[in-house]
Amino acid sequence: MDAYDEFSMLGDNAAEVGLGWDGPPSVVRRRVELPSGLGLSAIVWGDGPPRVVFVHGGAQNAHTWDTVALALGEPAVAIDLPGHGHSDWRPDHDYWPPSMAEDVAVAVRRLAPEAELVVGMSLGGLTAICLGARHPELVRSLAVVDVTPGTDHAKAEPIVEFISGPQTFDSFDDILARTVEFNPTRSESSLRRGIIHNAKELADGSWTWRWDPVRDWKMTGPDRPGGSPEFSELWTAVGQLRCPVVLYRGADSGVVGDEDVVELCRRQPDAEVVVVAGAGHSIQGDQPVELARLLAARLG
Repeated sequence: MDAYDEFSMLGDNAAEVGLGWDGPPSVVRRRVELPSGLGLSAIVWGDGPPRVVFVHGGAQNAHTWDTVALALGEPAVAIDLPGHGHSDWRPDHDYWPPSMAEDVAVAVRRLAPEAELVVGMSLGGLTAICLGARHPELVRSLAVVDVTPGTDHAKAEPIVEFISGPQTFDSFDDILARTVEFNPTRSESSLRRGIIHNAKELADGSWTWRWDPVRDWKMTGPDRPGGSPEFSELWTAVGQLRCPVVLYRGADSGVVGDEDVVELCRRQPDAEVVVVAGAGHSIQGDQPVELARLLAARLG
């Protein structure tokens, strides 16, 4: 593979969804040092004060938002969660949402203290909920992408199966083949870009993911068989939110059930729920331009 240039493929992102392209936007990677001595990495879009903060899902990274950020065209920050992308891995493998929210709070204060909107997807959505509950001054409006605390192992089974698969692959073609198998609605070109951002080649030519495969759910969350996560205790955080909330639900996803929507609206009566057609769990991957349109409407 050629040397990795993480911003060299943005033109391909734009072309694939029909966005205009006048050359590379202003985009840089930044690192934020944490009190623990570890660091969080983030991608900063634009030159002005960031209006939006993006938080990705488990086993993803900040580049999952590239096409959305291009379509939105607003100053923004996309954060790599602890143990993902270019952020440091935690020695204790604690990736429980309330814990990660504390590190994300440090990064938001440093990079986007006046952001108008926080957008969190899947594990990042649960982390953003905890961020809003614990640090309301940093979350003026919250968009949650296809997740609630009602998400459990059964609802997320296809995702868990993918994440629980092999951690190393003999070649790039092997890691691409597995990714295509689990994402049949996505184009191979988009998945290829995603792997280049989310995996790395080792000295022997094999490939491995850029995320920590060890998640000590037993230590950091409720004690579940096999360490599978149970997020229901985070409903309390939903009830503590004091900002506008919208849930974007993928029409083709089973990660959020109707009963979860009922519970969300019970705890947040003014919450909006928007079903995005043609999208599975990864709305930002399946319908990035539509998601950007929806987010732009919230910014006003």
